[in-house]
Amino acid sequence: MCGRFTLFLAADELREELELNSLPPDWMPRYNVAPTQPVLAVTDATARQAEWLRWGLVPSWAKDLSIGSRMINARAETLAEKPSFRAAFARRRCLILANGFFEWQKAVAGKGPSQPYFISLRDGKPFAFAGLWELWRSPEGEDVRSCTIITTSPNDSIAKIHDRMPVILTGERMWNWLTWNDATRLNSLLVPYPADEMQAVRVGSMVSNPNVDHPGLLTPLEA
Repeated sequence: MCGRFTLFLAADELREELELNSLPPDWMPRYNVAPTQPVLAVTDATARQAEWLRWGLVPSWAKDLSIGSRMINARAETLAEKPSFRAAFARRRCLILANGFFEWQKAVAGKGPSQPYFISLRDGKPFAFAGLWELWRSPEGEDVRSCTIITTSPNDSIAKIHDRMPVILTGERMWNWLTWNDATRLNSLLVPYPADEMQAVRVGSMVSNPNVDHPGLLTPLEA
């Protein structure tokens, strides 16, 4: 799964690297983005305008927002089958912007605390998670736009840490995710990112606290 991630590049660099047209004026670097918080996403390949979505998908038929905290990820293998995701897979795909994410490696035989890792691309550049989004209207008439991150099987490197990884898109594959309509072609994008283009470093346990958000979370632990 993917339960925490980062996006801490300067605004100008982020726009240039991902070929975006605009960012929200209140955007600021984040080092520990957690579920139910706002995330920066793109829903339109033509406008290429980053906007805020709530992390944790809330289907249009949901009774309240609470379901979103249980739907922060969607498995790539079952998108077309699950009632919560199939309509969004067909019509409401998005790019969730990031430049790294955290994953926890379970202790051997379950004894002891899990070890968090910070995982990013070797070149340090930003990327997008493949995502889905939905519009939910509260009983009071408030519109909430929410999203989920799609996960797939891990590459050889991530498999040593966890049994799932988020779908990472870069370059033209980002925009293909938003513009293609054929399910077979879309599924061809939902594959593990190459292991030799990624890196993972052990970090401290402070990242487990969603209220902690500062660059010190990325400090590598000594080997």
